[in-house]
Amino acid sequence: MTNQTLIFSHIPIARLANDPTLETRVGSRSTAAGRELTMDLTIGEMAERSGLSVHTLRFYEREGLFANPVRRLANGRRIYHEEDVEWLAICTKLRSSGMSLATIRQYIDLVRQGPGNEHERLELLRRHEDQVRAQLRELQETLDVMRAKVRIYEDHLARGEAHQLWNPSHRTPTPPDPAQECHPPEGA
Repeated sequence: MTNQTLIFSHIPIARLANDPTLETRVGSRSTAAGRELTMDLTIGEMAERSGLSVHTLRFYEREGLFANPVRRLANGRRIYHEEDVEWLAICTKLRSSGMSLATIRQYIDLVRQGPGNEHERLELLRRHEDQVRAQLRELQETLDVMRAKVRIYEDHLARGEAHQLWNPSHRTPTPPDPAQECHPPEGA
């Protein structure tokens, strides 16, 4: 099984996508009596929880793709939070749907700025939604072609006529069409 199939399988993406508090929690840590309410995670635990490799987590940090700065202990070890796991689930979906790193960074920057730019965030998300819908249309057209090809092969095989399927390396020569032959003009 690859990391791609394991990514955030324990987090219902619909719950994250519909969580209006996730963006409010980004950029600030929830505290009660000065204590963090979220569980600290090491980079190894974060990799296990997210399904992403340690290398990918470091890359995301370098690229500025975390919604909150990654904290470090005195010994330099990275510390992650539950919000980071939730954000990475969304970030991974944005990335897998074709959103560029620059656009994800732009979105994160808007979120970090806090209230007042919601219309800009909405416009960014709508533009990406339009791109995803175009991808889906293209994929549907591709699927339609594949379904048609599968039916052709199934039909030919069921009738015992597989030898009649198109094979470019075994072309049957067709005689030239006399109407399309080139003839020099008379008297030339």
